[in-house]
Amino acid sequence: MRQRRLKNEINVVPYIDVMLVLLVIFMVATPMMTTGSVDLPAAGTAPQKPDKFLRVQIDKDGALSLFDASGQEQKLDSTQALRRALQAEHAKAPEMPVLVAGDKAVAYRNVIETLDEVKKQGFVRVALETSVH
Repeated sequence: MRQRRLKNEINVVPYIDVMLVLLVIFMVATPMMTTGSVDLPAAGTAPQKPDKFLRVQIDKDGALSLFDASGQEQKLDSTQALRRALQAEHAKAPEMPVLVAGDKAVAYRNVIETLDEVKKQGFVRVALETSVH
């Protein structure tokens, strides 16, 4: 009868199988994990401003102002005041375009809330005002 010798080797076949399965999982999952990128238009490609428009301005400190079509400024102390002023302007000229001008130091949230408020009042032609370099 022959005596069996013990082998001091590690069987790596199960480890290779696991690694191949993980490789396939990562190969399938990686394309789904791509982050979205935002392609914003450059200010130079912005269309020309209309002849007559309303302008909602947001200053550095978050103060709101509404400029009517003739350029008269109306200081607003709250979003409710902006809502009332926009309702009055919409009653006069519902097709008037509105430009929202936010200082670059203003929080993005404030600009979006202002855009949302303008659209809620029924204005269809709403845009962000940019400076052309």
